[in-house]
Amino acid sequence: MPPKQAAAAQAPFSKDERVLCFHMEMLYEAKVLEVRSADNADGWEYKIHYKGWKSSWDDWVPQDRVRKFTEENKDLAAQLLAQYKTLQAGKNANKSTRKGGPSGSGGAGGRAGGGSDMSSARGSEERTHGGTTTATGRAGQRRARDFDLEHEDNFHTRPSIKLPMADHLKAMLVDDWENVTKSMQLVPLPHVHPANEIFEDFLAEERPKYEEGSAALDIMEETIAGLREYFDRCLGRILLYRFERVQYKDMCALWNSAKDPKHQSAVDTYGAEHLARLLVTLPELIAQTNMDQQSANRLRDEVQKFTDWLARNVTKYFVSEYETPGQEYLDLARQH
Repeated sequence: MPPKQAAAAQAPFSKDERVLCFHMEMLYEAKVLEVRSADNADGWEYKIHYKGWKSSWDDWVPQDRVRKFTEENKDLAAQLLAQYKTLQAGKNANKSTRKGGPSGSGGAGGRAGGGSDMSSARGSEERTHGGTTTATGRAGQRRARDFDLEHEDNFHTRPSIKLPMADHLKAMLVDDWENVTKSMQLVPLPHVHPANEIFEDFLAEERPKYEEGSAALDIMEETIAGLREYFDRCLGRILLYRFERVQYKDMCALWNSAKDPKHQSAVDTYGAEHLARLLVTLPELIAQTNMDQQSANRLRDEVQKFTDWLARNVTKYFVSEYETPGQEYLDLARQH
């Protein structure tokens, strides 16, 4: 049952208001069609229509994806668009003659920068809570004509992949969502089997199947290196539920303190639960790159091997129980 409709006047954004809204790593001009209260700690949800897009793209989004239509936030949108175009131009100019590889020719290793640079801009904006980020160079002086959106036709030409996932792994993702968002529980951290260990175990099992020094081995290793990069850069930006943000701040403090050499980043602190979230998000991330379809298909094949392997090893790598945080954490989470 959908959440009870709430008076738009009580929400930060109102019906028919002109806003900016994130879709993946890009910030688009949009209009609020409807407002409703969320059935969790997220506060409000908005039905958004993206300007220049068909109504079939209208979608309900959480409050943290919506921004005020201000000059500052328009500058941020222009900055993200400029970065995207610059990355596209750079990738086109420096395409490797080696086809199909996930690094250099469009795979996770080479394209992580394409998604990560834009993610960094968005992450910086989110940390300022309201768009106080100043665009680099002369971004603040961009004219209105520089504020442009990607055309829908261009969206359909982006690389796309489908990544089949075992039903029991899908079920674990649903359980993970319910544990965090409904039951207010957390994956215990630092994880007993961090993502880096999972990657290393996969490589140790797969390497003997390849000829030493072969192109196929290089592609497989580069794919895993790309997944590591994506995981580290995406964890704090798109892989967390709101309830996990306070825990993430604690982990960031641990990394910054450098007191624990074993846990210094997301990939050696978070585990299979968050890694599975990355895998289901990966097709959308790849769609944000300038990868050609052939390279996308090659990357899909490599990631599929890893996904199938992870599905066969869920008992080893996924935690058996989530932890219930204390009242202090709950209070902080409500304030976040």
